Amino acid sequence: MSIDTQKAKRLLLEKERELSEEIARSNEDARDSSPSEVEDPIDEVTASQAKAGLFAVSNVAAETLSAVRAALTRIDSGEYGVCIDCGRRIEEARLNAVPWTPYCLEDQEKHDRERGEPSVFEAAG
Repeated sequence: MSIDTQKAKRLLLEKERELSEEIARSNEDARDSSPSEVEDPIDEVTASQAKAGLFAVSNVAAETLSAVRAALTRIDSGEYGVCIDCGRRIEEARLNAVPWTPYCLEDQEKHDRERGEPSVFEAAG
């Protein structure tokens, strides 16, 4: 079955816009969460944790944004839907679920294991 790259491109462009807005919001919120003049140590720790959490969200969004942009590049080059590791077609259901994925399911699980993350099947069980 052939991949609808125009549909994928629309989805990716929308995701790119959402992520860009999320990153801008998170960064702005983190900058705006400056400590007040009268803070006790607990308030200071709480503010620091909140700021760290906002930056963590922003970092995850930035990583996803990078993957989305790479997928858009693969669409433009005609390489979309092909695993960048093994060269096999990426499963259609996988592309529908995660249109920015660069890997087939088998190679994604390999990368997850290398990073010490549970596989899709382990996480479900």
